[in-house]
Amino acid sequence: MRAAALIMLSLAAQAQAAGPVLGGDAQACASGAGPAVLATISGLKDRKGEVRLELYPANEQDFLKDDRDLVREGKLFRRVSVPAPPAGPLALCLRVPRPGRYAVLLTHDRDGKNKFNIWSDGAGTPSNAKMGRGKPKLRDAIVDVAAGVRPVMIKAQYLRGFSGFSPMSD
Repeated sequence: MRAAALIMLSLAAQAQAAGPVLGGDAQACASGAGPAVLATISGLKDRKGEVRLELYPANEQDFLKDDRDLVREGKLFRRVSVPAPPAGPLALCLRVPRPGRYAVLLTHDRDGKNKFNIWSDGAGTPSNAKMGRGKPKLRDAIVDVAAGVRPVMIKAQYLRGFSGFSPMSD
């Protein structure tokens, strides 16, 4: 239990060092009250387009489902989107409705077409497991959020030949 608390404190310190918190939900993280996810993003291929953090129900049926369908069905979906900053660190805050288990996905919409383009856009999950040739897996996107702010570090991944999606630095 003590080791988990130390890890959480370390992640929180790293997230604070990432610079200003961006996004429409930034106040939820700045106040520390939450509940929210504070994602420190690294590994962007470039600073084009928009960076998005999305929140889904933590189940196979709803993870990555079209946001319009989720909203129409009265299910959870939230998104924070910001223009990719020209330089420096990137931290995004995403408010969650209540403490619980959620699925979180990062996307980097480089071409600005508001539709994921596997040839140019990037994605990432809190586990930072290589996505390979398939869609992100639910187990890699799961985040448990308590009453406060849950820091996570997400490394963006892009299509890299036959091996599929992986971080740029690998």
